[in-house]
Amino acid sequence: MLIAQEKRKSNIAEYILYMWQVEDIIRACNFDISLIESNYVSKFRPSPRTQDELKDWYVNLILMMHEEGIREKGHLSFLNTLVREMNDLHLRLLNSRQEVQYQNIYTMAVVNLREFKSKLPASNISDVEACLDALYGLLLLRLKRKVIHKGTEEAMATFSRLLAYLSDKFHRMEKGELEL
Repeated sequence: MLIAQEKRKSNIAEYILYMWQVEDIIRACNFDISLIESNYVSKFRPSPRTQDELKDWYVNLILMMHEEGIREKGHLSFLNTLVREMNDLHLRLLNSRQEVQYQNIYTMAVVNLREFKSKLPASNISDVEACLDALYGLLLLRLKRKVIHKGTEEAMATFSRLLAYLSDKFHRMEKGELEL
């Protein structure tokens, strides 16, 4: 919860990736709040008040995941909405005459993006969701201590740059500092 709050304020893409990880932690703990508390929450050594807030936060996420039918796979609807909003902004930036820098960053990522998307079973995935999926996959590979090839690292770096720039624009838009 604390990390999620900070990431939500600073980088929307990192927030989404973090929340996807939280969803997987909940699934790995079989939606059991006591397992989440003992295996994850307790590692933060929170104060009793913060521990109660963290427990409530996880319980609410568990309830939402049950209600939305994403016990096995999938993402919470509010996260899917954020991904769609980011992709909408992405498309507006690509069509804006003022956003040459973003268009250049996209041009550097587009070949890698097309190659990655061609390997996915879902053909209608948005550019932003594909970048997020790729970076989440990279995170999982790193957690498993798998060897990551140089070409993969380079491709992921283009996705990371694109999402970092897009996240900055997203937060500026939310603050009312960006108009397209």
